[in-house]
Amino acid sequence: LLSRVDRDLEEAARTWARPDRPPPAPPLDAPNSRRPPSPFYVQVVDADGRLLFVVNDESTAPDVPDEPTGRPVTVGSAGDDGPHWRVMSTENASGVVTTVGMSLAEAEETVDRLVVLQTVIGAVVLVALAVAGGVVVRMSLRPLDEVERTAAAIAEGDLSERVPEGDPRTEIGRLSVTFNAMLGRIESAFAATAASEESARRSEEKMRRFVADAGHELRTPLTTIRGFAELYRQGASTDTGMLMERIEREARRMGLLVEDLLMLARLDEQRPLDRSPVDLLAVAADAVHNARAVAPERAVTLDIIDGPGIPEVLGDDARLRQVLSNLVTNALTHTPPDADVTVRVGTADSDAVLEVADTGPGLDPDDRERVFERFYRADASRTRSSGGSGLGLSIVAALVAAHGGKVEVESEKGVGSIFRVRIPRLRPS
Repeated sequence: LLSRVDRDLEEAARTWARPDRPPPAPPLDAPNSRRPPSPFYVQVVDADGRLLFVVNDESTAPDVPDEPTGRPVTVGSAGDDGPHWRVMSTENASGVVTTVGMSLAEAEETVDRLVVLQTVIGAVVLVALAVAGGVVVRMSLRPLDEVERTAAAIAEGDLSERVPEGDPRTEIGRLSVTFNAMLGRIESAFAATAASEESARRSEEKMRRFVADAGHELRTPLTTIRGFAELYRQGASTDTGMLMERIEREARRMGLLVEDLLMLARLDEQRPLDRSPVDLLAVAADAVHNARAVAPERAVTLDIIDGPGIPEVLGDDARLRQVLSNLVTNALTHTPPDADVTVRVGTADSDAVLEVADTGPGLDPDDRERVFERFYRADASRTRSSGGSGLGLSIVAALVAAHGGKVEVESEKGVGSIFRVRIPRLRPS
């Protein structure tokens, strides 16, 4: 605005208000049909300082400088009560000074309005920015609210909670990824600890049950031996041969139990086996012949499982024979006399397979889960007339595990059971 006023003043000074021209005739004092209104203030003073004329249509007049300015300057109103003026004074060779001025009232009013408008706009913009900033901050902090909620859930014991992962390019996104990774490690650590504690608890329970069962199994023959010895000492029985036979039988039973316990202890220590190539077909054939000799009235057969290669493994021949002997003995002992027992041998994939199948009464689901536990028996009684210790299948499981294999059982009530042993077979060199 000020530049436009300066241009108008300089234009007037160069044209109609040039001081080098003769002073024009004094204009009319007020605007009329001969002189329209003019925004310019014009004052002409001769060399003697006499005021020749003044043109001014404003209610106020500028405080004209005493000396010619030669360029536009800003001055106040005469009497200090009015708007500012922009004036320019020039002097010609005759000493006549012409002053041209324009009121800045309109410009100042415009500036004031602009200041007010800018203030209002600035306030509105600041409010809008504050609101937008608050929204952005709340949205950016929302993941932190999720972190807080997740932390509260974890504090209550729910370790499965996770924070929603945001943009990995943002700090909140990277924080959520890191936080979830930390939660995963914590959950895994707690799960491992819980599993370890559960395993230790189960081991402790098994140990207590094992000690109790071992004590029970040993106490029974010891009680019997002590009872017959007391009868002999008191002379209550004259049949000394019968007493000695009963004592010898119970001692033999106790000796077998102790041998089984010692074998399990050695297997638990993971002592190395005497390994050599073992043909499981020969082992199975010998087991069938032995079973037929022990129980000639039972139907015990040998069958071959079709598969690649030969059923040869690297293992301890005596221990593998004991595995199959225990399985066959278990089938003969716990099935009725008319039940068939079949020994199968062969290969499946990279394993050699031994199976002992029977057509007996089968096992309940609970019995299938616990049949390889030490001293576990499927019937409710704790002893049998056969004198079994309840360790035969436990020894089978331990020996198979020592050979790097696994043993499993399939059984159906009223149909029969299949005990299956899989051991990695020996690859031909």
